[in-house]
Amino acid sequence: MTIKDTPEEWEVRATETPFKGNKTSVRTDDVVMPNGSVVRRDYQVHPGSVAVVAVDDEGRVLVIRQYRHPVRHKLWEIPAGLLDIPGENPLHAAQRELYEEAHVKAEDWRVLVDLYTTPGGCDEAVRIFLARDLSEAEGQRFEVEDEEADMELSRVPVDELLRGVLAGDLHNNCLVTGVLSLIAAQNGEGLDALRPADAPWPARPFEA
Repeated sequence: MTIKDTPEEWEVRATETPFKGNKTSVRTDDVVMPNGSVVRRDYQVHPGSVAVVAVDDEGRVLVIRQYRHPVRHKLWEIPAGLLDIPGENPLHAAQRELYEEAHVKAEDWRVLVDLYTTPGGCDEAVRIFLARDLSEAEGQRFEVEDEEADMELSRVPVDELLRGVLAGDLHNNCLVTGVLSLIAAQNGEGLDALRPADAPWPARPFEA
């Protein structure tokens, strides 16, 4: 048997959107269960996100430290951002986020891993890219504001990030998933065997 997630959609008898925010909303669906009963499910509707594990020539990962109000923590994270434009090529979005948050560009891009962050309560899909052959970006630095104005930027060895993940010191889902996937790929078929940067993404279809 092949272990693979498969698309499936159960009947929805009724739906409403009790809250609409700037980027996300909350939807309430009345869903028909296999036994015929109908239950109400509330979930966040999300445009999707991209994130970047950017690795330099010394094997260090580019990370940022940012305040996250919902969890009242400053978290170490990898560069990431929303898919602001419906149908946007996720690679272009990832390149934009790497530029805006770190003023860095990369010549080699691969798909590291795709995931749903919290499928029990949100439809957010994230594509995490691997970026290599890094260099300083040209042009003016992106003007940051709000929480991003307080961001710290660092380059940390992969082994140190792994220690932090397993010790319970690092909690950001994209950083944790990205670091563990990077190590698994390095110890498996190698980074060059990863999917190309324009690999299909059924969760958020896009045009190349």
